[in-house]
Amino acid sequence: MNPFAEAERHDHEGRPGPYERLRARITELMSHVPLRTRITALVMVAVGVSVALASMAAFVTVRNQILSQTDTTLYNHASQAAQMVQGQVEEARRYQQPLLQFDLPTYSDTKVVVFNSDDQVYVVKDSPPMFKPSEADLQVALNGEGTAFRTVKLADGTRVRMVTVPVAQNAAFPGEHQGVLLAESTHDTQQTLGRLTLVSILVGIAGIAVAGSAGITVGRTGLRPVDRLTEATEYVARTGDLRPIEVQGTDELARLATSFNAMLTALARSQEHQRRLIADAGHELRTPLTSMRTNIDLLAQVFGPGAEPGAEGPGSGRISDADRAELIADVRAQMEELSVLVGDLVELSRDATPQAAPEPVNLADVVRQAVDRVRRRAPHLKFDIQVEPWFLEGDPATLERAVTNLLDNAAKWSPEDGTVTVRLTDGLLQVSDEGPGIADADLPHVFERFYRSPEARTMPGSGLGLAIVRQAAENHGGRVAAARAPSGGALLGLWLPGHPTEEAAAETDPPPPAA
Repeated sequence: MNPFAEAERHDHEGRPGPYERLRARITELMSHVPLRTRITALVMVAVGVSVALASMAAFVTVRNQILSQTDTTLYNHASQAAQMVQGQVEEARRYQQPLLQFDLPTYSDTKVVVFNSDDQVYVVKDSPPMFKPSEADLQVALNGEGTAFRTVKLADGTRVRMVTVPVAQNAAFPGEHQGVLLAESTHDTQQTLGRLTLVSILVGIAGIAVAGSAGITVGRTGLRPVDRLTEATEYVARTGDLRPIEVQGTDELARLATSFNAMLTALARSQEHQRRLIADAGHELRTPLTSMRTNIDLLAQVFGPGAEPGAEGPGSGRISDADRAELIADVRAQMEELSVLVGDLVELSRDATPQAAPEPVNLADVVRQAVDRVRRRAPHLKFDIQVEPWFLEGDPATLERAVTNLLDNAAKWSPEDGTVTVRLTDGLLQVSDEGPGIADADLPHVFERFYRSPEARTMPGSGLGLAIVRQAAENHGGRVAAARAPSGGALLGLWLPGHPTEEAAAETDPPPPAA
């Protein structure tokens, strides 16, 4: 097998055909046409084509009906003439008289020709023979059955419609075979069809005009809600005002406006959260920055150019080594607190939905890893751990950060040689300590951003750790709660949806993250 030929075949198979290229070209051209113009043109074409097709169908139907009626009338007259010819022929043969001419009734704009199968034309009273029978007419006369219709254009431009019928033979008087040819001018019929054509054209033009008006009306009225929505979005982009727009009706455009209002509400709520976060962050950052500024100013005074070297004491500008070490430790502690606060602010400033793709997580493993990490930071505490497997779809790093914050909070409030109890059952993680507990007035607010009880303001921390726990729980479809532990300390709970077995978690779709 030739690899180059095979590659060329695959390239040819993957290449779009003329129809696909034409459709892509039309789609590209239509994408540059305004939506209002496209809707107007679509309605005009649809209505115009419908009216035109209806007018054409009516014209064809009426035209066929008129022509059929004309042929029927012509055939009836020819049959009557053929019966009269038969009678006159039989009468002449009965009396053995020569048949010199036929006496037949005449009709307006109608000529009658009587002939036999030998192409002999007879004389008809008051109707001179103007037409010669054709081969088809002679065959009708010879066979004695059938009819022959045809239209002939004369030298003066007149059109005539002809029909040939046979003359029935009487068995008692056998002889030559005759036929009757009846020719009638189509002038009146053509005039009627001409008027019908004019009326059809006028109706089609009127229909196209109505289609144009309907298209313009539909384009304006149908896209009016879209115009209002566009004006609202432009107003929001120009002014930043997130007030909802008025919604009218219950159709698809009303649903679009409702969704837009929901988006504006969510955006306004997000902006409010950002403003509140910035305000709270500014308030919380002010304290460590002020303390650091004070300490740095004191260090500058001590080690500045105005200080006397080698001197110590209140008026010397020098401090002892112990005071200097305490001052530097205080600055270092403030810097660490500021770093923790900045990290927590970065964590809370992320979007509500996790950025990483969810993956299978065993919450029990996450809890054990977090306990190992906190145990290294708090070696004086005991950890009573009882966890059961709990599988879910989520972000392991975010979940470990949340569990670590719960454990850090318990370690901070636990006394020396205290015990932190950790339980995980059916997706409910409970962390309790033996500290002073949480006051009843503070229980509803412990998971709020920057909330710190009066007792907690003297303790290190940013006031954002438990807020991060709540955000992680909501991102994974869970919830948080706070209560008093039986030992008198704080009891913090984190519940996450999932399954006790990995197989059940794999078969079930993960719950959508909370907005």
